[in-house]
This record gives sequence, structure tokens and C-alpha cells, in this order.
Amino acid sequence: MHNPPHPGLIIKEDILPALGISVTEAADQLGVTRVALSRVVNGKAAISPDMALRIEKWLDVKNGGSADIWLAQQAAYDLSRARKLGMPKVKSSAY
Repeated sequence: MHNPPHPGLIIKEDILPALGISVTEAADQLGVTRVALSRVVNGKAAISPDMALRIEKWLDVKNGGSADIWLAQQAAYDLSRARKLGMPKVKSSAY
């Protein structure tokens, strides 16, 4: 089964090293606190629509910064985790 990474790991492992900046510097550029960005890059917090728009402006769409892509990655990660927890008990509809 497909196990997508938390999108924050992409920022931590690929983007920050490529830019040669720290989480603190990136947070300043994004206009968020270091704690907020640290939680995202360490997989403790999801990429919100607000954060996705900030990343889009920060990286520019042509450099992989599309907010839609970041939110799709977050949704794929969340869905993968939910599936690992097992299907909740749901009654079939009569529809």
C-alpha cells in the first residue's frame, strides 16, 4: 500500500537544504513562528490552507509551490493514516 510522507518532511529534507536556510529563517520568510513551522516539518501539524498559500507565495508555483499540490499531499498523507487505523463501523445506507 502507498505510504505518502508527511508533506512537512519534504520541506525539511528537500527544500530547506536546497535553499540553505534553517527552520527559523524559513519561518521568518513565511511570516509564521518558528514553532509553527517546526511542528509542520516534524510531522506534528498538518499543512493548513493558510500555510499552503504561504508556501505557494514563498516558493512560487513554478518551483513546486502550488497550494493545491501541498494540500493534496496533506490529504493523501491523512487518508493513508486513516486507512491504517482501519475502517470505522458504518451502516450501509438504503440509498
